[in-house]
Amino acid sequence: MTSSSHLLSIISQKMGGKRTQTDSGSRSSSSSILQDDQEGLSFSSSKAQLLFNNAPIVSSYNDKIRPMLDAIDKLRVLMVMEEGIQLPTIVVVGDQSSGKSSVLESLAGISLPRGQGICTRVPLVMRLQHHSDPKPELSLEYNGRVEQTDEENISEDIVNATNLIAGDKKGISDTPLTLLVKKNGVPDLTMVDLPGITRVPVHGQPENIYDQIKDMIIKYIKPDESIILNVLSASTDFSTCESISMSRSVDKTGERTLAVVTKVDMAPEGLLEKVTADDVDIGLGYVCVRNRIRDETYEEAKAIADRLFKTHPLLSKIDKSMVGIQVLADKLVQIQAVSIARNLPVIVKKINDKLNSYLSELNKLPKTLTTIAEALTAFMQIIQQIIEESKESLKKILLTGEIEEFLGDQQMHSTARLVEMLNQCSFQLQECNESHSKSNFLMKEIEILEEVKGINLPNFVQRNAFLIILQRKVKGISGIPLGFVEQVWNYIENVVLYVLMRNT
Repeated sequence: MTSSSHLLSIISQKMGGKRTQTDSGSRSSSSSILQDDQEGLSFSSSKAQLLFNNAPIVSSYNDKIRPMLDAIDKLRVLMVMEEGIQLPTIVVVGDQSSGKSSVLESLAGISLPRGQGICTRVPLVMRLQHHSDPKPELSLEYNGRVEQTDEENISEDIVNATNLIAGDKKGISDTPLTLLVKKNGVPDLTMVDLPGITRVPVHGQPENIYDQIKDMIIKYIKPDESIILNVLSASTDFSTCESISMSRSVDKTGERTLAVVTKVDMAPEGLLEKVTADDVDIGLGYVCVRNRIRDETYEEAKAIADRLFKTHPLLSKIDKSMVGIQVLADKLVQIQAVSIARNLPVIVKKINDKLNSYLSELNKLPKTLTTIAEALTAFMQIIQQIIEESKESLKKILLTGEIEEFLGDQQMHSTARLVEMLNQCSFQLQECNESHSKSNFLMKEIEILEEVKGINLPNFVQRNAFLIILQRKVKGISGIPLGFVEQVWNYIENVVLYVLMRNT
């Protein structure tokens, strides 16, 4: 709760909102913790669109959107998503070997792990930040630790960190690894790269590796706040791609999906028709890119790609607003800004609501106790409250027959259970040998009367005989009511203990 209050103050400062001074010891309602500043939170989608149409990414964008993106990243670090509060997130998905790593490398300007099989085995949260200093700053955050790294060792360090999180086999883990890249010229973006989709497990992978990856991907792309960056190879049939199938299952209209088509130089035929026909409902459009290959520098790769889209007889026909890494970066930045501007006020409200709920629960706890006398007083008050609540519950279920409190637990419907026990006792009394009218009818009684006969008044049973007959009858049935009393007592004892434990 302390981190939530601190976070709300951070958001208020970042967004130019009104920061309300609060007493750290106060338990008053948190509705005053953050007053939504209309100027700070009314950054509409149209304003975001205008911003990107008229200003360079690294100048006006940083001034207007970077603080809000920092706030979202801070929320992610504080794990508010575990509280059920979804954050605007660009989620990168794609089939294995679709070219995801190449796209992310081009956006970040760094090398990522490559190799056969699944290279990304954990959610890789890539935080890219434009950095005016020509010297890049790179760090990895995982398992509560922060490790500094550099461009030469970043790939190896990601592999080592992944092995610490997911093990040195080839399985996957849902524990995220955060990569922070501060570098001159990179777009200000935060993306989550997920494992590539594969159906056939390789040696060392669990047999259900496909289901594990699918469940992880669906978890990240299902929230309405998620933007899906679907990476597709130009050589594949888009309609049969597994990643397209998954994204369409949660985003049927495609309004949250942007497609990146890679390896365009390897399969240019028919690509124009694919990206213009849009048979698979990609609502945010397509961007075609050429992958950096072998030892090309990023500058060389960019120059080759520019020349390719200008001179190639087929690729040059694709609209220039749909080609190149720079176009992709600009689109992602714009989409991200609009998404944050749309969702941040709702996120702030959800945080306030969650904080109000926690404060309400906190206020129900006893006050801080400093002496034994205060502790004893508070303890006796709690005991008294438990007793009163228990008495009320027992009165309902034992006397008035109200079962609403334990509607789903028939054993606690006490009046009905007691009637059943009483009926069972009555049946046993009627069916026992002493009560059976056809079992040796009056034979034992006649024997006793014969043995005690003497000079008596007519029609009067001798007292001694009467007592012997009565004692035999009582002895024969005495076990049944005693068992009934014990059964009822045990049942009521269990009911009382259950109610007391429940209220405690």
